[in-house]
Amino acid sequence: MSDQQNVPSLLRLQTKEVQVHVKMAFYQRRGLLHQLLLQTPRLSDESKSSFLTNLELVLTRSSRLRDTKAAFQSKTTPEAWSRKTTAGGAEEQHHGNYIPNAVGETEPQREPAAAEGLEEAANVEEGDLCDEEEEPAYEWWKSKPKPKKTRKEVMADLKKFLWNPETREFMGRTAKSWSLIILFYVSLYAFLATMFAACMCSLMWTISPYTPTYNERVLPPGMMMAPHWNGFEISFNASDKSSWIHYVEALESYLTPYNDTIQEQQNIECRENRYFMQDDKEESAERKACQFKRSLLRNCSGETDPSFGYSEGKPCIFIRMNRVLGYLPGDGTPINVTCVAQKGGPENLGAIEFYPHSFFNLMYYPYYGKLRHVNYTSPVVAVQFPNLKTDTPLTVQCKLNGKGIINDSPQDRFLGRITFTLKVGGY
Repeated sequence: MSDQQNVPSLLRLQTKEVQVHVKMAFYQRRGLLHQLLLQTPRLSDESKSSFLTNLELVLTRSSRLRDTKAAFQSKTTPEAWSRKTTAGGAEEQHHGNYIPNAVGETEPQREPAAAEGLEEAANVEEGDLCDEEEEPAYEWWKSKPKPKKTRKEVMADLKKFLWNPETREFMGRTAKSWSLIILFYVSLYAFLATMFAACMCSLMWTISPYTPTYNERVLPPGMMMAPHWNGFEISFNASDKSSWIHYVEALESYLTPYNDTIQEQQNIECRENRYFMQDDKEESAERKACQFKRSLLRNCSGETDPSFGYSEGKPCIFIRMNRVLGYLPGDGTPINVTCVAQKGGPENLGAIEFYPHSFFNLMYYPYYGKLRHVNYTSPVVAVQFPNLKTDTPLTVQCKLNGKGIINDSPQDRFLGRITFTLKVGGY
């Protein structure tokens, strides 16, 4: 068989191969090969075997697509598809996938049709490749980015979102939808508010307004002092009234509830050195309070010396224990107060005087709370330093001492103790 007779068959075969490969490449590139298989009608076993065989053959030949397309685009003459036979008359070898016809089989003249199919396949593949070049390199499973809208389009979309006259929707919802969702949230929050109110009522019914459920964290009591105008630092010059007048005013305000007239009107005289127990009364009944008169503080009362010793360089301070409801300090023994010089030396601090005593009398305990102990005034211990060495900075610490008292806790510097600095200038 001559070369001219084999050329049409070769062209037809290559044309079909290109068309099939273009389709296969198209589906494979987009991961849609399964759609091609699903569209195939049901086949018999023999047809299925034939289909799989042909599919394997097509996949094997698809690797030669680029060489085939290059040949088509260069419009190579049919003679270039085959090589010259050898001098010994050996069988011709063709460049491409050549399947010779059977002996005696003639090939009909289909050059025009083959050329048309060839041109169509080349155009299809060329268009597909152009699409590949023009399309951005996005993965097929990812959505392509939307084109950026202009400002006019954005405003139009916003207006349509706020009110759509076609569907009569406001912000994407109809009147019925809005009414239903508002009703739902009103019902939801009304239910939550009711449940919260019920829980609070149940909790309040279990809590007494007069007695705390737990008060272990406030035992033993802490300690506080007055005055504390500038923190816990007392520094003044005895000859300069402006340097100590604010301390005097603070002490005067602090002692106002302790005035003798007020104490006599509101409180009663109690027996000393014993607890004033009033547990036999009803829980809500008002409790009486023992008198603590200001005059008991003597030199630190502000009555004999309105300057509380500050004008003479002999300052007074007041020490008191924090109130703890129901607390019985000392377990029958009064809690006493001691003050020492931590820095500066005891010789510079000198002797210390306490008024009315250096301890807290038991008759002011227990404390029954603000609602029942209406006129209660906490007992105080006045501490005066009459022999201070002037112009010497001192660090003074006062402590509570007694049974059940903790005064050395590293976590709380006010638990059972108070530390302050003291510096008095001379005349």
